[in-house]
Amino acid sequence: MSTPVAILQQYWGYQQFRPLQEDIVNAILKGQDTLALLPTGGGKSICFQVPAMMKPGLCLVITPLIALMKDQVVNLKRRGITAYSIYSGMQYKEVERVLEAARRGGCKFLYVSPERLQSKLFQTYCDGLPVNMIAVDEAHCISQWGYDFRPAYLEIAEIRSFFPNTPVLALTASATPKVQTDICDKLLMKDAQVFTKSFARANLSYSVLEEATKIDKIKYLLERVPGCGIVYCRNRKKTKEIASLLALQGIPASYYHAGLPQAERAARQEAWINNETRIMVCTNAFGMGIDKPDVRIVVHYDMPDSLEAYYQEAGRAGRDEQKAYAVLLYNEDELADMLERIAMQFPTLEQIREVYQAIVNYLQVPIGSAEGMYFDFDINDFARVFQLNLTMAYSAVRLLEQEGVLQLSESVFLPSRAEFVTDKASLYEFENAYPALEEIIKTLLRTYEGIFDNAVPVYERQIGRIMLMEDDDIAAQLQQLHNYGVLRYQPRRDQPQLCFLHERASAQYLRVNMARVEVRKKVYADRLDAMFAYARNRDTCRTQQLVAYFGENECAPCGVCDICLKKKSKPLDAAAFKRISDTVINYLKAEPLLFIALQEKMQDVGRNDLMEVLQFLNEEGLVFRDEAGRLSALR
Repeated sequence: MSTPVAILQQYWGYQQFRPLQEDIVNAILKGQDTLALLPTGGGKSICFQVPAMMKPGLCLVITPLIALMKDQVVNLKRRGITAYSIYSGMQYKEVERVLEAARRGGCKFLYVSPERLQSKLFQTYCDGLPVNMIAVDEAHCISQWGYDFRPAYLEIAEIRSFFPNTPVLALTASATPKVQTDICDKLLMKDAQVFTKSFARANLSYSVLEEATKIDKIKYLLERVPGCGIVYCRNRKKTKEIASLLALQGIPASYYHAGLPQAERAARQEAWINNETRIMVCTNAFGMGIDKPDVRIVVHYDMPDSLEAYYQEAGRAGRDEQKAYAVLLYNEDELADMLERIAMQFPTLEQIREVYQAIVNYLQVPIGSAEGMYFDFDINDFARVFQLNLTMAYSAVRLLEQEGVLQLSESVFLPSRAEFVTDKASLYEFENAYPALEEIIKTLLRTYEGIFDNAVPVYERQIGRIMLMEDDDIAAQLQQLHNYGVLRYQPRRDQPQLCFLHERASAQYLRVNMARVEVRKKVYADRLDAMFAYARNRDTCRTQQLVAYFGENECAPCGVCDICLKKKSKPLDAAAFKRISDTVINYLKAEPLLFIALQEKMQDVGRNDLMEVLQFLNEEGLVFRDEAGRLSALR
């Protein structure tokens, strides 16, 4: 029998495991239920892929991230390993075909979204599936104390009854002690082995800066930290604005959010990975599953609403273990605004029902229909049409998602589908009547098995390669066949999709567990408090504060965060203080200056020393800051 290291080398080409990976693999091989906490980029997938390759049967992988699911299936197939995925939006016969292949043993990895576990079709096949282990990715989603609770995860324990002797591996990048306990309880783990890699990152310098004019600070940071970076923003509009401002300053920047077309997102992501674009300004839709090791700086223009989210996003810097920086920009007005938005993020039952009614009106969905159907759904347009607060509307949709009513997929790609809707004799007559379309008809028949029986995924690019034609021309011919009534053609979709998980109900009878919503609201407020405490902290090492939040108390000061560096710096003596303050006053009497411009003129003075002097001069009424952030002195 091959060893874990031999499997790792044979299929993945790595000579050795990263810390903890082999321990986790061995625990699974012994049949033990296991919880693994590995930071973002810590190689979680290897922990279930290697042991699965060493055991007969298949590994059932449960993950909510459709894009990541598809990427892993593609990567496994490239290595000669059979893998399939089942997710919301697939048609019944497609799912049945995948499950049949898995039952016959023609599958090593079966990726399934948590919602699919509850389907009657999946559970019908469970008895015959040769499952050798169950891997639960993003396992924190099972806990209402976690930052991304999904009720569908609670059904995973029910699946265990079909595979009573099969070990479960739960994986997550960030979970507090309370969430860790909840994961083990909700997954019915027996004597769970828990492996936690230290949350401390020795090469990552954390800083928090209170700033009124953030764009100036971002420019300042990017000019001083070479290499590629990420700037995270809360909303889509801001990503474009900041990328444009950086580009005007000569910093190559692009922007990314879930509202862009799929092809454009892919192209921008590829350009950034290949260092053709230096800075990606983005929402949190960017970064999941991207393993770019040489990111030198991650800046948060807007504060995330939890330390879990911040740790994951900041942790995309410095995965090559070289020096990197994570900088959080904030101001007190922003914190007050975040507190005010809590009410909008946890709407009342009446507001939730109002949004649900607006959705079914917007999509024109009759009562009793639409179960399992996907609809293009632009939430910005939806909120504008019905004059709804965007935050409230989005939050109501997310709550309906948590209640298992709807599912909003912000970056799903649904391939084109086609099905012949005429008999073969009529199709033959059609070919004779329209010889220009004969070749595409024959290509469809040769390439896509079952296209006469049901709608199957078709790929314009694949057909185009066969026929030596452009994708757009293929799409035009498929549309012609559709218009003539011989083919039912549904063009591909790459817009955000809204799926009804059940038949559309009357809004007045819509049931929502408001007690659970109130618990989630309290948990959210607590997470926000922890995030605020991190930003306002002026005394404790940033790394110590972060790892303590995740239950890790044995951690020495990092020595490289803003707090540690400030403690290392020697206090100014009286002579140095007077020299700096005199210079500052002289510059500011001549002209008002932004802090960054003043720093440029005083490059021999450390940033913290300059800020200390400015604070003193401001308190003494000798220096003033105007609404634009410019500093000036009395003349």
